[in-house]
Amino acid sequence: MKYAQMAITVSELNQYIKNKIAQDEYLNNVLIKGEISNFKNHYTGHMYFTLKDENSLIKCIMFKSYAQKLNFMPKDGMKVFLFGGISVFERDGVYQVYVKAMEEDGVGDLYAKYQELKNTLEKQGLFDEEHKLPIPMMPKVIGVLTSQTGSVIRDIINVSTRRNPNVVLRLLPVPVQGEGAAQKIAEGIQFMNRNKLADVLILARGGGSLEDLWPFNEEVVANSIYHSEIPIISAVGHETDFTIADFVADLRAPTPSAAAELAVPNIYEVKQKIVAYENRLRQSLIKKVQVMKLRYEKSMSSFVFKEPTRRIQENYIRIDNFVKQLENLMKTKQEKEKNRYGKLVAKLDAYSPLKTLARGYTITQKEGKIITKKAELNTGDLIDIRFEDGQAKAKVQ
Repeated sequence: MKYAQMAITVSELNQYIKNKIAQDEYLNNVLIKGEISNFKNHYTGHMYFTLKDENSLIKCIMFKSYAQKLNFMPKDGMKVFLFGGISVFERDGVYQVYVKAMEEDGVGDLYAKYQELKNTLEKQGLFDEEHKLPIPMMPKVIGVLTSQTGSVIRDIINVSTRRNPNVVLRLLPVPVQGEGAAQKIAEGIQFMNRNKLADVLILARGGGSLEDLWPFNEEVVANSIYHSEIPIISAVGHETDFTIADFVADLRAPTPSAAAELAVPNIYEVKQKIVAYENRLRQSLIKKVQVMKLRYEKSMSSFVFKEPTRRIQENYIRIDNFVKQLENLMKTKQEKEKNRYGKLVAKLDAYSPLKTLARGYTITQKEGKIITKKAELNTGDLIDIRFEDGQAKAKVQ
């Protein structure tokens, strides 16, 4: 009890420290350079992040009124200059930078390495859509590569079992950050493929800084995803986090829970669709039967079925008419040709040389050639003379 009057509260201590810092002109207007990490753009418009260098870090906040004046969007790995003041957040007892202005100072080494690898793999075709595998519609076994503990695997289990209690989840624990994690993740993907342990794989971890997510930016992981014969859904970090694994994977999910929803169909919705399809099929069959019945009744009312021989008899009549028309045409053609023949014979007879011979004329030939002029003959030539009733030979004197 003797210390009750001497002791101060935590709030008073934090207030005292805050006042001390507020009295320091240098800390009220300080220019700092460093690399952004754990950046969060809050829905209110405020920006929360950590500024770090090789050895240390400090929390920062930039309120909406100042953030609206930025001409760029900060992101993890970006090097920047900050201008602001240091103050204490009394509730948590932590000091942080209240940023009033920010300018880019180039890109951090880790972020530059990320961009370089991303560009290289993109040129090699690892991100091409034509190489991506389709996600099975009704997978029986879902393979999960993530940490054995934590909220990620619990979220995936909860979502998957809620959507389909019959689905099998096969967890292969792998480290999701730290040294050697990338190699373990790659080996896990290869192991699942080699033993065909799943129909689809979910590669997942929670959110974090660029350093925390770095194993999923390693080339060994990208190559393992690319060569996987099992489709892979990448669910690394939060919705705003993008890793190399996201670009190479067959499908990217914004969160691990969303990955479970994409991989596991809702069995209750599937059942509802099946029932709907059954009803549609039943209605279609009923309509089909009704249409076929109407067609049958219409066909049976046709005269073809009432008087089946009537059509045949009508065709017989048509054939008889065609035969008569053909006979008349042939008879007309025959008479026409007969008259034409008679005229040609009479004309030929009129021009026949035999008619000329009958009137007392002869035809003179020498060596088979008809003679028409005296100049064609010479004394002593032998000639043939043709009369109406025969031929005679003669000699020119």
